[in-house]
Amino acid sequence: MRGAVIHAPGDVRFETLVDPKILHPTDAIIRTAVTCVCGSDLWPYRGLEPIGDPHPMGHEYVGVVEEVGSEVTSVKPGQFVVGSFATSDNTCPNCRNGFQSNCLHREFMSTCQADHVRIPNAQGTLVATDERPDEAFWPGLLAVSDVMGTGWWAADAAEVKPGSTVVVVGDGAVGLCGVIAAKEMGAERIIAMSRHASRQRLAREFGATEIVTERGDEGIERINELTGGIGADAVLECVGTAQGMQQALRSARPGGTVGFVGVPHEVAVDGQELFFSHVGLRGGPAPVRRYLPDLIGRVLDGRIDPGKVFDLTLPLEQVAEGYRAMDERRAVKALLTP
Repeated sequence: MRGAVIHAPGDVRFETLVDPKILHPTDAIIRTAVTCVCGSDLWPYRGLEPIGDPHPMGHEYVGVVEEVGSEVTSVKPGQFVVGSFATSDNTCPNCRNGFQSNCLHREFMSTCQADHVRIPNAQGTLVATDERPDEAFWPGLLAVSDVMGTGWWAADAAEVKPGSTVVVVGDGAVGLCGVIAAKEMGAERIIAMSRHASRQRLAREFGATEIVTERGDEGIERINELTGGIGADAVLECVGTAQGMQQALRSARPGGTVGFVGVPHEVAVDGQELFFSHVGLRGGPAPVRRYLPDLIGRVLDGRIDPGKVFDLTLPLEQVAEGYRAMDERRAVKALLTP
């Protein structure tokens, strides 16, 4: 098979790889329908995370089942499936509590920018659609496997409620999907923090009622102005930087909640400041599997269209250009077609 391999910062190559095989009776092999580059893939690409030896990349996927292990009965060859970037057996105590991304048998997917993928814990990870969906739905279903599921988790963790005022910190694919989630959960005001005109337009289309272009202290001050000096009921932190976290915590009202889903990089929270703010803080890797059936249904019903975050489509063999385009902010998210 062929797939993406990262060798060094800025160096992603499309190479011939060993075909995946069933290694455990709980595995499945899928033929990739579409995959993509994630914003979190840019951390190693930019040299901000260690790479080590060259290795495959990618953790978002939808596809058709080609083979299953002997213990997999929930899906069968020929079915179109959506999974999560974090695999789960969906039966352990953490899974039963709704935190499948902390499954006791969790494995993080890392080989999905390829034409075939082995899925561990397939029994609990994969959800099959009733029939093979039209290709027009594939981008939206792909978004569900990570960025839409993560945006939903950000809103859920931040306790977005009908009539609430929500701030979304970050205008990447997850932040934009967080806008969708906040709207679906009934937020009255959704303030998107964005400096990029194309992303502002998409945020508006998804349901943002206001845009704040300022960052840091100026951004916090602007949020306070818009909320009468009180702050937002719920804040979605979808970046993962120190500035993003500070912006989120200081934009929430006393008693408000921050849902943080950006993978933290050099983020430190002042315990004294958090203590006296009365702001709640919850986050972590999104339990996408919890939301999959619902989100798949919303996409196939046409209620939401998170696939619009893909503003660049390339053949999988041009995966390196997808990384470049996202790194240079020429694209929000690159869709890859095998």
